[in-house]
Amino acid sequence: MSAPATSWVVDLRPGEWHTQVAGRVATGDRFAGLYSTRRQDAAQLHALLVGDGAVSCLRTLLTPDADGSLSYRSLTPQVPAAFWYERAMHDLSGVLPVGHPRLDPLLLARQPGHPSPRPGYAAAETLEKRRHSRATERHGPVDVTGGGVFTLPLGPVRSGVVESIEFLIETPGEDIPHLNIRPHYKHRGVAKRFETLPVADGILIAERVEGVASVAHALAFTHAVETLGQVTPPRRAGLIRVIHAELERIANHLDVAMRLCDAAGLAVPFSRFGWHKESVLRLISRLCGNRFGRSVVCVGGVRAEPTLSPAVLCGQLAAIVQRIRADREALMVDASFLDRLRGTGRLDPSLAASHGALGPVGRAAGLADDARRRPYDGYTELPTVAGTTVDGGGDVLARLRVRWAEIETSVELIEAACDRLKTLSDPAIATRVPVSDGFALGWAEAPQGEVLYALEIRDGVIGRCFARTASFHNMLLFHDVFASDVFTDFPFIEASFGLCYAGVAM
Repeated sequence: MSAPATSWVVDLRPGEWHTQVAGRVATGDRFAGLYSTRRQDAAQLHALLVGDGAVSCLRTLLTPDADGSLSYRSLTPQVPAAFWYERAMHDLSGVLPVGHPRLDPLLLARQPGHPSPRPGYAAAETLEKRRHSRATERHGPVDVTGGGVFTLPLGPVRSGVVESIEFLIETPGEDIPHLNIRPHYKHRGVAKRFETLPVADGILIAERVEGVASVAHALAFTHAVETLGQVTPPRRAGLIRVIHAELERIANHLDVAMRLCDAAGLAVPFSRFGWHKESVLRLISRLCGNRFGRSVVCVGGVRAEPTLSPAVLCGQLAAIVQRIRADREALMVDASFLDRLRGTGRLDPSLAASHGALGPVGRAAGLADDARRRPYDGYTELPTVAGTTVDGGGDVLARLRVRWAEIETSVELIEAACDRLKTLSDPAIATRVPVSDGFALGWAEAPQGEVLYALEIRDGVIGRCFARTASFHNMLLFHDVFASDVFTDFPFIEASFGLCYAGVAM
């Protein structure tokens, strides 16, 4: 099994760093993330870029200004995709992007005087808890004015089992001319929870960054650790990893289909696709003992062989998929259902390309990017993932069609991986990985899109771990898909994005 695609790191002076990041994005590289690591009074900025089959990190060190603050020239005017990343970095690290167009709190609505958590600095203060006092409620921003316009707060708590997030919908009653997103209610301090943990325990946090994508996050984390240790897992482990990653993808895509049916008020298909999702989760549980595939992936391979043989697994999956296909065909000729999806929540392909939209959201707008095309684990010996795209201009219907196609691709990959496991004589499922200090990148393709991990090991423990989710990256685009839609289209658009809000707030 060959090693995954390359990654590299470049250290630059602040001015040169800004020029290089903006220049590389302008010439075709995809902006993939930005974060800060605090080092005593200084801060090291990391910009993640993807291009030419490689993931790179451009770094620079910020030292305090004369007044003791940490600041730099904002990337957002030249790189709009950095808009949320710079807001998040300001919340968590206190770094000021000078010239940022809107530096409202995003992940952490700190009260005046509260210190920032400063990820990467183990001795940093924690946010103090105010006792016997009431925190001031901050009113959301107002961007649309005029007669009859009002702000409708949706969330953070809604009916049903929905993750907490607040949408501030500015509307005259039906149209949605503007939408603000406040995800900080679900902030869990994930970046700080990684710090000082032994490397083997870091995977427990990674699996819980986005619970519905536990396997993908575990893979991205372990890929970074394995890169530092210069170790490639055994072939058998790589194929088992593929099986679990693709079953996770199928379950998530079925969840989106189920939620779309619920938005349309179609009780029978809602129940049917809920049953199919449950069947896949139960199959995962029979394979490893956990419905979300947790504790399967370990550094250097996997913890155990699947409890079902490849033949039995393929047989049970085939039965589930046969039922899925029958219900899919019935659903996709339902005129009332398709009318609610067609043309709704359209993401302009040019905007998707400039932002670097990930996963099904990007592929529905014509972008073929898929982290599995920078092969890792068993994907190196399986049929190349084409990067499914559809014609349709990036609307809700196009995003659903991408998911149907990806389910079929996942089934093919699982069957191919099982065929190879049947003939593989080497029983090894894990390799010892030495813990090595240093910095490395790891990635995997989650159901929501590419997951990127930037990991720094210091003195044998985790010093800093930045988990970049596709949900966080794509959520910014949610502002821009309501151009001709009304309030009743909201649940369709939200479901079609398929994002995990825990992966947005972190």
